[in-house]
Amino acid sequence: MQPEATEPEEDSVWEEPPSMLWGLDPMFNAFNRLYVKDILHMRESCQVSGIYFYNSHPIFKVDVLRTVVYKREREDFFCHGVDDGTGVINSLCWKDEQWREQGDPAILWARSFGSSAREDFNPASELKKLRQAQHSSSHLEIGELLRVRGPVKTSRQQREIMASTYYKVSDPVMAVQISWMMEVPQLYRHSAQNIQGGSASYLLGRATRILKDFLKEKEVTRFRPYDIQDLLQPLVSRQPQKTASEQEPEAGPSSGPPTSFKQLRELLQKCLQILQDEGLVFRKVKCQDEVYHVTERDKDLLMAVRDILREDCRREKYAEKGCHILHVLSSVRQRYSRNVSKAALELVLKALECNSDIISTSDSHYTIL
Repeated sequence: MQPEATEPEEDSVWEEPPSMLWGLDPMFNAFNRLYVKDILHMRESCQVSGIYFYNSHPIFKVDVLRTVVYKREREDFFCHGVDDGTGVINSLCWKDEQWREQGDPAILWARSFGSSAREDFNPASELKKLRQAQHSSSHLEIGELLRVRGPVKTSRQQREIMASTYYKVSDPVMAVQISWMMEVPQLYRHSAQNIQGGSASYLLGRATRILKDFLKEKEVTRFRPYDIQDLLQPLVSRQPQKTASEQEPEAGPSSGPPTSFKQLRELLQKCLQILQDEGLVFRKVKCQDEVYHVTERDKDLLMAVRDILREDCRREKYAEKGCHILHVLSSVRQRYSRNVSKAALELVLKALECNSDIISTSDSHYTIL
């Protein structure tokens, strides 16, 4: 029932996601049920110590249920070795103040139970028995079943679990262990299904940032898709490729394997669509020759918007308050291009206002200076 172990990703292929995105992953704040072997082989973050990555998911808390194979007791803590069949990991379980003050919980429980059986109900005594029962459930011997939850730490080059919660599990007919063994592989499969979606979103965001940086640094005014597709080629080449039997034939020229070229084209089209939705680029004329204009550097568009405001603000209707943005958008689409979006127009108006060519009289009205 145990899934095959996942091989660690190569340094040349795997790149750690930025820390600001970790909180978006639901596995980050959860107690993740992982096999001990995977906990021991998780990659530690190079940005923040104590954070680990399993299949690109940031993890720092785990949940383990397995057999105690060795035990070491100190004045302040217990150290249990937990074995789930895939490996052994240390679990550091701290004693609380009441444990150290009261001593052996088994002896105290027997004394308390024997004395309280002859007395009337006493809340203080019952509370004491409850605490002793809690301590008794935390006192484990070799061969007993332990459930431990807590963050993973690396101490003296050895990985261990710093238990925030731990207790002995009574499982005489192994019902708890069977349920656990059936549930964990399903969680692994669910995690594997979410990897592709999460990786695709991260890849798309990274590719979009690359294009934005390129347009900003190079001060490009217009471009065609094949002018910038090489910028995204390293991202696609790092992705795992399909086998030869899974690849689909791709018509036309390609710069690599058919599947790689298809992924590159799809990624590029999605990035361009995002840039258009944000108004950063637009296509003046939609034809077979895909030419994209950078909105803030299109001098003809800036001049068209400025001329529209200059002419219309002379009219009595717009003299006092100025022209509404939707009115300007309608005029731009009639005179310049039908493909200019509202987001693109907002960027143009902002650029003109920064140059002191126009001024906003309200949130949506503009007039010429």
